[in-house]
Amino acid sequence: MFEPGFPMTLFCNCRLGGSTLTLLLIVLGVTILGVTMTGLVDAQDPGASGTSNTTDAATAESSDTQTFVKQLDQKLDGVDASELPALSLLVARDGEVIYRRTIGLADLENEKAATAKTKFRIGSITKQFTAAAILRLVADEKLTLDDTLDQFLPTFSRGDEITIHHLLTHTSGIPSFTETAEFWQRVSQPTTDADVIASFQGLPLSFKPGTKYHYNNSGYFLLGHIVAQVSGKTFGDYLQDTFFQPLGMTDTGIHSPDLNLENEARGYSLQDDSFQPALNWHMSQVGGAGAMYSTVDDLMLWNEAVFSGQVLTSDLREKAFTPYQNGYGYGWLIGEHRGLRTISHNGGLNGFVSSLIRYPDQNLTVIALHNASPSVPEMTPESVTRKIAELFLDAEMEPPVVHQVDSMVTTEILARYVGRYDYGVAVLVVTLEDGHLFAQLTGQGKAEIYPKSETEFFWKIVDASVAFQINAEGLCTGAKHTQNGQTMDVRRLPDHVVVELPSEILDRYVGVYDYVQAKMTIRRDGDRLLAKLGTQPELAILPENKTKFHWQVVEASIEFDVDPNGGVSGATHTQGGHQFKVLKIKEEEPK
Repeated sequence: MFEPGFPMTLFCNCRLGGSTLTLLLIVLGVTILGVTMTGLVDAQDPGASGTSNTTDAATAESSDTQTFVKQLDQKLDGVDASELPALSLLVARDGEVIYRRTIGLADLENEKAATAKTKFRIGSITKQFTAAAILRLVADEKLTLDDTLDQFLPTFSRGDEITIHHLLTHTSGIPSFTETAEFWQRVSQPTTDADVIASFQGLPLSFKPGTKYHYNNSGYFLLGHIVAQVSGKTFGDYLQDTFFQPLGMTDTGIHSPDLNLENEARGYSLQDDSFQPALNWHMSQVGGAGAMYSTVDDLMLWNEAVFSGQVLTSDLREKAFTPYQNGYGYGWLIGEHRGLRTISHNGGLNGFVSSLIRYPDQNLTVIALHNASPSVPEMTPESVTRKIAELFLDAEMEPPVVHQVDSMVTTEILARYVGRYDYGVAVLVVTLEDGHLFAQLTGQGKAEIYPKSETEFFWKIVDASVAFQINAEGLCTGAKHTQNGQTMDVRRLPDHVVVELPSEILDRYVGVYDYVQAKMTIRRDGDRLLAKLGTQPELAILPENKTKFHWQVVEASIEFDVDPNGGVSGATHTQGGHQFKVLKIKEEEPK
């Protein structure tokens, strides 16, 4: 619900991300169209474990399309998905499905193959529906885009300065509640709108409304609440009556464990080279920001209805597709891909990643749904959808950009850029190793970035670049990241002091700490400490002094409570401007 996109923001790369560059930023190596995985799946047997092939080439009218479909099938035939989470794909052109295929497993434990009917949580793709619901209420003259938040929530701090337009465009300045540690302490529990809103309505604004862009789940949660308040229905019922039922979207809704859905994918996270059950969100925690589930076919129905005028009037659709700040419209991201316009959104939460992209001038839609996050790079939906689009649209696209490496950039210049950069819900760590610069985003792998000048660098594994900003003193203060036709400013985070500590001090902190909804286990590995929260990846924590440690891949720290005798009773965790206490769980005395 990522996007660009992952705390417990701390410890995961899954932030209801969908639109910014964070989650989709660095693909770990090759994509599915340059697959390195080995093995051959019998693509003709829909019942075979790990694959369900429902390719619909009959709708393909041209020989070119049939050729592309065959090529895509050949690519997927090379993927051994018999033990992997599922990837469900659909391609449509001119309103007709030209490709549909699902590989992998909906349920790893029971070896249940996924099909095109498998339901996935779609994260921030929900924002399209939330925005469309607001615009339908505008069309019905039940609210306006200039209405202020205090008209719906009179006690909301500075609500008289925040408009519906600000909420839709991520320019409200309200802190995003999914970036707080408190959110991750309760994410698996059912909640109410009132409790979620209470968790952030008193926080100071991050900036004056309308002046900046910051991808914001708080805004879309509020919009979902406003839809319910104005319509007199629950948010889910309004979507059902207004969109799902009229459009025939029978496999779509607001997710709840009480539904006991059939054909539902389970979510997984890649940890230590194996897939484990992911942290299971209760979707009442995110509402209009990302609570929906759907299938590739239902999303195709939705997308065609949006672009054919069944969902919004032409003037409101034009407003929705207007790029305001950072290319974001009302629930849709407006960008470009090798010279072609794109209108899209991605979604991400623990265990699920999704991508829905439209090439409006070519009437091409590509959809990918996946039930794992973090996952293997070959299954990354955002990169998969774009690679598939390149297969079908290559002749209409501009040639891929080919960067020339500047071999004259010295190690001294490269060293200026070593540090950490704030990507909103993730941190990009830049390191210098053997004369080469590497970049690693929270939850993703390390990849080399190559100089095309003294300040500009590019990735070879994905179409992205970064231009470092140098001040008058020659110090790097931030960067501009460019990808998919969008550019975002990122600031350099302060450097942490790192000290060396003897093993006897490190051993004090080894143990289990109670984070309420999960336990964090800290262990010593040689001369460093590793921390693992629940089912999330194990990450190093680095000492600033004898009691305070920090994470490098996210802006968070932990300071241990040490008594005069060296005993440790707990710690204070700091993240996202918030602090909370955690207790160390005492070891049981041997009997």
